[in-house]
Amino acid sequence: MSRIGKKPIELPAGVQIAQEAGVVKVSGPNGQLSAVLPPGIEFSLEKSTVVIKRLVDNRMGRSAHGLARTLVNNMVTGVSKGFEKGLEISGVGYRAELNNNVLKMVLGFSAPLEYKVPEGIAIKIEKLVNIVVSGIDKQLVGKVASEIREMRKPEPYKGKGIKYVGEQVRRKVGKSVGS
Repeated sequence: MSRIGKKPIELPAGVQIAQEAGVVKVSGPNGQLSAVLPPGIEFSLEKSTVVIKRLVDNRMGRSAHGLARTLVNNMVTGVSKGFEKGLEISGVGYRAELNNNVLKMVLGFSAPLEYKVPEGIAIKIEKLVNIVVSGIDKQLVGKVASEIREMRKPEPYKGKGIKYVGEQVRRKVGKSVGS
């Protein structure tokens, strides 16, 4: 049995869950999400807990069991609390601003870079150098944060660029003058 898959999922107040034709729909105070369950997986609702069960005990069924539980748990967490991912910009003159759902960043290139924020994602900028990406879909929040970070990854010599909050950038020693 999958250790992750057999854990029950607690439903917070105000969250409803339904399944029809292999599609799980979760709605709550922050919005609504849906996902397709892998074949051979179903769930049962018991009071305020959801238990994910696998119908077949083959290799694919076992591997999909934990995945299905994690997907449903992320949807329940997203519609009740939401997800956040923080980014920090470091470098002289590096900054970001948000205008009409377009994130405009000055990152040391000859022209500012622009990133159109997808629907379902909220971006907040604090002190021009801290970016907070938030939304109800964990996968989309991570993807947007990753795409923003890709615009200027932190470089190892001076540490300039965009990094995740709490990320440790491995620093390298620059050239040294030998005798």
